[in-house]
Parts: sequence; C-alpha cells; structure tokens
Amino acid sequence: MKNRFFVTFVLLLSLTGLSWNAHAEEGKGGLFVNLTTDDTWAAAMAIQFAHERVLKRGHKPVAIWLNVRGIYLADKKRLSHVHGLMKEQGKSIQDMLRAFENDGGLVIACPACAKAAGLTEDDLIEGVQMGNPDLVLGILFDPTVKTLSW
Repeated sequence: MKNRFFVTFVLLLSLTGLSWNAHAEEGKGGLFVNLTTDDTWAAAMAIQFAHERVLKRGHKPVAIWLNVRGIYLADKKRLSHVHGLMKEQGKSIQDMLRAFENDGGLVIACPACAKAAGLTEDDLIEGVQMGNPDLVLGILFDPTVKTLSW
C-alpha cells in the first residue's frame, strides 16, 4: 500500500512539473530593466543581458528604463566606451542600445531625469522614447513582466 501511494505521488509530481514547464515555455513574459547608472561596465552588462539573454530568447516586451544617471547613456553627445568582455566587439553603449532596439527592445528615457540632466528629446540617440505614465506603468505592472534593477 505504501509503495502504491509513493508511486502515485511521484507520478502526480512529475506530471505537475511537466505541465508547469510547458506553460512556462508557452507564455514567455517580459522584462523591465531599471537602469540607474551611467557606469558603462554595469550598463553594458544590463543591456547585453536584456538583449542577448532575454529578448533573443523570445521574451516580450523587454524594456530598458533609463533613469537617474542612466539617462546620460542615451545622450548622443556623450559617447561611451565599453569595458570587460564586450570591449572586444568595439561597440559603444549607444551602439548596444540601437542594436537592442533594432531587435524589438524598448529603450525608455525618464523625462524628469532628462530634464534634471539638462537633456531634451533632441539630445537623445534615435529610437529612445521619452517615457510617460501609460507606457512605463503599462509594462512595469504587467503581471507577465519581471523587473530587474541595475
């Protein structure tokens, strides 16, 4: 009797795990990256993770929210070098952001942070959207989207 219970328990547990994995594959949720730094090493890691590890694996939407000092990353007058392993690619932070956008990622600028930094929409690289509550909160509070801060 105990063996039958144990076998039934293991069978149910394995079926539950299989159905959960199938559901996880079907409904790939998105990612909201809260990028608050203009440190190019950290920023390159955040952009690379959002782009290569998340967006290219089919998760949607994937957004990078540039706020606080992170707003400077999108300033077209302030070219940024990249540290670490990504330095070998010879890309700037702006190149990485553009490639992310070209593959369907969203780069959103905090309007209050842009104003505090003395930047206007014209100062930002092409493709960066100025944020608004509907856009940002629509992604941020979507139950299928996870948030990651850098």
